Amino acid sequence: MAEEALELLARVSRLEEPLEELRALGVAVQALPLSALRERAPDIRLGSLFALLNVNDREQVALCVSILERFLQAVDPLYVIQNFREELQKGLFHPDDSVKLLTVAQVGRIVENSDAVREILNNPELLRQIIYCIGGEKIAVAKEAIKSLSRIAQTQDGLEALFASNFLVDLKNVMATSDVVRYRVYELIVEISSVSAVSLNYCANSGLISELIEELTGDDVLVRATSIEMVTSLAYTKHGRQYLAQQGIIDKISNIIIGADSDPFSGFYLPGFVKFFGNLAIVDSPQQICERYPIFMEKVFGMAEGHDPTMIGVAVDTLAILGSNVEGKQVLQKSGSRFQHLLNRIGHQAKNPPAELRLRCLDAISSLLYLPPDQQTEDLLGMTESWFAALSSQPLELFRSIGTQPFPDLHCGALRVFTAIANQPWAQKLMLDSPGFVEYIVDRSVEPDKASKDAKYELVKALVNSKTIAEIFGNQYYLRLRAYLQEGPYYVKAVSTTAVEGAE
Repeated sequence: MAEEALELLARVSRLEEPLEELRALGVAVQALPLSALRERAPDIRLGSLFALLNVNDREQVALCVSILERFLQAVDPLYVIQNFREELQKGLFHPDDSVKLLTVAQVGRIVENSDAVREILNNPELLRQIIYCIGGEKIAVAKEAIKSLSRIAQTQDGLEALFASNFLVDLKNVMATSDVVRYRVYELIVEISSVSAVSLNYCANSGLISELIEELTGDDVLVRATSIEMVTSLAYTKHGRQYLAQQGIIDKISNIIIGADSDPFSGFYLPGFVKFFGNLAIVDSPQQICERYPIFMEKVFGMAEGHDPTMIGVAVDTLAILGSNVEGKQVLQKSGSRFQHLLNRIGHQAKNPPAELRLRCLDAISSLLYLPPDQQTEDLLGMTESWFAALSSQPLELFRSIGTQPFPDLHCGALRVFTAIANQPWAQKLMLDSPGFVEYIVDRSVEPDKASKDAKYELVKALVNSKTIAEIFGNQYYLRLRAYLQEGPYYVKAVSTTAVEGAE
């Protein structure tokens, strides 16, 4: 097989029966190790295989693409760009999407190589064609192009090429293709901006970030909803947040939330705007963000207290993000009885349809109640205990009942709540005092699937790793938990196959 493949590769430029021989070559090449292909690379006329793509025969094109994909994996990216520059350029123009994908994937390999990427920067037509691939109909081609351009822009020369030359005109021309393509370009700009303050400065000077911000504050509610996702991504970096603050963008978003009550279409974009502040708070400072933009907290509480399941879900997700660290928990605690009442609503929602919202509530409860061991002060433990009590009149039994229902997602969600509180002494006492609860924890028969077994194992691990568990649970239960942990999540006890009358 190997000899046959090498022989066919050696005479690929003069195949007498292209389809038949390409089929044989395709099978043979897949069987060859990459090392063998790499050794023969200088002797093979890959250009001839590229030339065989220039036909109106779908099978021949598909065979050539498959063979080239395999062969090019073995070839150094620098060798590819130096020897097949023209073929790559033609491939990006090819009418068949599989050829475009093959080509743009090779570009992706090339831009990861510091020596090879310079060859692209020195080839304006190839770089221009990569930019125009963003506007392609096939999303996979566009995604590869965005990824490659983002990588190119990680160098100073790449930034200069994209934003300080005629290529900026090409980017703007591509944007004019359609709304979908315009947002692909914005996605590229946000990715590049996130790399460093220097990258952000290039993007800002291009005017493209300003255009994105204008769409954020424009009249089209659907465009607002899409653009806020891009701006949220920009806010994940410190330099991105500084830019948004300096440009007054955060204040504008706050004002839009304030005016949302009088906008009958605010339901389209309000969730994204609220999520923006939730993410901003957790990567920055929950206390500072909530104090400076009080409308954020007011809107989250209002949404959670309402009756729209969509808005409740967004509010619950945002509370989960906000309460995922201690500072955020303390901000929520300052809301006093209002937050306590809200917890009761979340607990109620966790046991009532729709199922998707139930799961989001369970995950939010886990996030809100978890305290890392090194932050378990008396005050914070008292706070999480009071929050747990506010969820229901019998919260432990509430989550235990959810955990026994025949819905794997909800079952695992309830186990995650127990895991979140498992290292807190007050919760361990509750578990011990609840009849049959410890037996439930170590009972492997109640976990029907892998996800449930994994979730139960995480609960046991959290209990065993707690410094207070041995004292609170007692030696007998502690040793049973340790044995469970040592046996692993999927342990099955060996059962004797000999039946004895009267035996259990």
